[in-house]
Amino acid sequence: MSTPVFRFSTAPMMEWTDRHWRRFARCLTKRALLYTEMVTAAALVHGNLEQLIEHSAEEYPLALQIGGSDPEQLHTAVMAVKDRGFYEINLNIGCPSDRVQAGCFGAALMADPGRVSECLLAMQAAAGRDGPEITAKIRLGINDQSVEETLPLFVAMLNRSGIKRVIIHARIAILGGLTPKQNRDVPPLNYSLVEQIKQQFPNLMIILNGGMQTIESGIQSAESLDGFMMGRAAYQTPQELLKVDPLIYGVPAPHEDARSALLAYRPYLESQLAKGLPLKHLSRHLVGLYHEVPGARRFRQILSEQAHLPGADWSVIECALNAVRENHSHA
Repeated sequence: MSTPVFRFSTAPMMEWTDRHWRRFARCLTKRALLYTEMVTAAALVHGNLEQLIEHSAEEYPLALQIGGSDPEQLHTAVMAVKDRGFYEINLNIGCPSDRVQAGCFGAALMADPGRVSECLLAMQAAAGRDGPEITAKIRLGINDQSVEETLPLFVAMLNRSGIKRVIIHARIAILGGLTPKQNRDVPPLNYSLVEQIKQQFPNLMIILNGGMQTIESGIQSAESLDGFMMGRAAYQTPQELLKVDPLIYGVPAPHEDARSALLAYRPYLESQLAKGLPLKHLSRHLVGLYHEVPGARRFRQILSEQAHLPGADWSVIECALNAVRENHSHA
């Protein structure tokens, strides 16, 4: 499968970037590469595969992120999912959570480049020439590594392993000393080191991740790179995604404003309600839609107070939308 060039992607985020959020994101951007939540290789091999990778063609282009450190298990996992429509399968070498460290993968793998190489080679062998692209998401380094020395060596290993696309979160990860949230904020960003990596490895596609709050700032920060990935800002302020198609790809957004996008999401939302899914599982992805817009507080309040009630349906969303519209008319 030849993968298109994706200059923008959303980040994989546990408990956030589920299939319901991804369907909503597609009402905001058609061109962004979306990522699933991370799924462990062990779960894909031993768990309910259909449930773990459930998605629809409407979410494409879509990438699957896998966590693991056993080459044989990763090979088996990729074999199981390679024909399921994913444009890319990404190995998590960047997550700093204690749970991930306990499984000896995520950012902890940056201390074992030999193991990473074995994992990536196994994944590529499973994907084959016509399968989804195998990529890596990494940090600058971990703990007290001298990243100016260790990162180029690590990326050189990725290069030798045949990886063509690397997403770099431009912070180190402090394992055991900081929480995952602190690891997103405390270690300083170092975009210039990522730019140096691109200069040193011009054949690699280097994607910048970390700290970007708007599409405009991402375009500027990744000007000398091959693209950028946005995580929490894309989720918490989803109107940013309306800028992706026009500003990055030069085509109109699928809908002209947040309200139109939300109305376009209604058929999917109602189809899920008809299957018995409570509204709160869908509406939780919508609370940031009117971030810093008149009426946003009331919009969030209505969703948080009413979406969990028995029998809650589209009328709750409609009520929240009306609160925003009323505030706009009074502005």
